Amino acid sequence: MAKASKKILKRLLKKHTGFVIFLLLIVIGVFSLFGYVTRKSVLVTVAPGATVSDVANVLKKNDLIDSASSFKLAVRGMGGRIQVGQYEIPRGASAWRIAKMLVNGDVATIKILIPEGLTLKQIRILLANTDGLAGDADCGVGAMAPVCTISDGDIFPDTYRVARGTQRLAVLDLARRKMEQVKTKFESRRLPKPLQTWNDVVTLASIVQKETPRASEMPIVASVYLNRLRSGMRLQADPTVVYVLTDGLGDMQGEPLLSGHLKLDSPYNTYRNKGLPPGPIANVGAAAIKSVLNPADTNYLFFVADGNGGHRFSNTYEEHLKNHADWREIKNLKK
Repeated sequence: MAKASKKILKRLLKKHTGFVIFLLLIVIGVFSLFGYVTRKSVLVTVAPGATVSDVANVLKKNDLIDSASSFKLAVRGMGGRIQVGQYEIPRGASAWRIAKMLVNGDVATIKILIPEGLTLKQIRILLANTDGLAGDADCGVGAMAPVCTISDGDIFPDTYRVARGTQRLAVLDLARRKMEQVKTKFESRRLPKPLQTWNDVVTLASIVQKETPRASEMPIVASVYLNRLRSGMRLQADPTVVYVLTDGLGDMQGEPLLSGHLKLDSPYNTYRNKGLPPGPIANVGAAAIKSVLNPADTNYLFFVADGNGGHRFSNTYEEHLKNHADWREIKNLKK
């Protein structure tokens, strides 16, 4: 029975050899178009002026597609045009999927997190160390574009997703424009006395931002500084001194802040000068801005670290001295 079946199969194959070959060619073509997958993720750049054939050759050379013809056929079926940009071809992508990515302009992107409380100098360093971006994070001498004239307080910390290869200055400008939107949203609010301008709001918010990472605590910290401003007291905020000491970097990099540092002659030194410093000492998030516009209703004039990431607040200097002594004891226990 088995021998008879084999003979029948041989006769069929011999009789329909052309048709079988045709079917095989179709299967191979479909596999090339849909089934061939990449073995590794590869970054491919489609430069301005590159033709579909140019890109097909690059893809073939990098072993991303099995057939240049199949790729070009797929592109032609989707309209025939591919878009300029950098593309990260993922593992498992078929020739059809790759073609779709390039036709739709699904370029590779980078997620950039700008944390709250960084200074402009720190943000430029962050961007300079971010792979996948292009150009410098600083403008050339004499440049007058809006992004070239920014200072601390002009950048909104947030997570930004941009196309791979984006200019670093463009990312900085994106964060600048986001802060302009935030300003438009908040600057019409009624300001708590004695604040008078948006610069006052962001300046105080930057001090609050540097003093505490806890959003829930920010309105209380803001109330302390507002109470001091109304009472004619100096703010005596350590972060303003750090800003001066580090020439705007805002980070002591492990070095301690000493009592002698509090005597520095600078308009930013709130131990020597009454009122707010001339401008922000960091770039602030929405929580810090809201805390200044809607401060807690307190009579607090002092606060000190509590050893657990928060602060203890007090109305009187005597209470403050006791809290300070407790903090010193906690620090000694942690040594």
